[in-house]
Amino acid sequence: MTALRAEALAARLPPLLVEAQRVAATVAQGVHGRRRVGQGDSFWQFRPFVTGDAASRIDWRQSARADRTYIRETEWEAAQTVALWRDGGPTMRWRSRAAETEKIARADLLLLALASLLLRAGEQVRLIAPGSRMIAGRGGVERLAAELDVTQSGAVPPDAPLPRHARAVLIGDMLAPLPELQTAIARLASRPIRGHVLQVLDPAEAALPYTGRVRFEGMGEQERLLVPRCEGVREGYAARLAAHQAGLAAICAAAGWSFAVHRTDHSPKSALLGLYHALAPHEGRG
Repeated sequence: MTALRAEALAARLPPLLVEAQRVAATVAQGVHGRRRVGQGDSFWQFRPFVTGDAASRIDWRQSARADRTYIRETEWEAAQTVALWRDGGPTMRWRSRAAETEKIARADLLLLALASLLLRAGEQVRLIAPGSRMIAGRGGVERLAAELDVTQSGAVPPDAPLPRHARAVLIGDMLAPLPELQTAIARLASRPIRGHVLQVLDPAEAALPYTGRVRFEGMGEQERLLVPRCEGVREGYAARLAAHQAGLAAICAAAGWSFAVHRTDHSPKSALLGLYHALAPHEGRG
């Protein structure tokens, strides 16, 4: 990384972290804890005895106070590992006049805000990147932010070692060819890792609002494209985008993952809440 890029990264990290913590704090007020039933010493709740429960789990003191038999449940204390990745490809570094932020800035904000929520809940996070380390504790968001631009620059997740049965969150515009995305998701799912994909789009990408003669500039080495009547291709564009999203949703479903779409002109809080709930533990699982 050049000195110029390092200075630019350092300049934007403090406000980015402040905004990520603010968004996380707002969302945290409206979500329940991530506690799960499992082995541990911390009491969670009493629940009625049902057929199949071991007699050794009955809390006789609580049962004596009522006319029902109760089971004492403890809280699962093993931290969950959540692996995070955001698209760092060139298509992410763009925004239209209808949005206030580039896609990569929104992806960074969501990734760091989600990490903040997870770390507050006692989970462990790490980036999907070679050499990335596990991070725990509330102070870990700063470490994660420092790694972000250095380690994540591709348009698809890299093949990096991750613990089995971790969870994964992939954030990006997901405009790479579907076979490439399928390979990356299938590789993660085979470990096995369950996860969630959030497609982040600029409002102009979602709706193609342009009219008249429009010249589209390619990203990187892509060629320019001159469209004489942009409104004439809008229907075909919408169909291609819908087909790409349907294909991505099918890839996720086949891997046991979930999929959602977020636009950069919408509030990041609703997207963050969706990400957090997508990672929520299922009832009865440790």
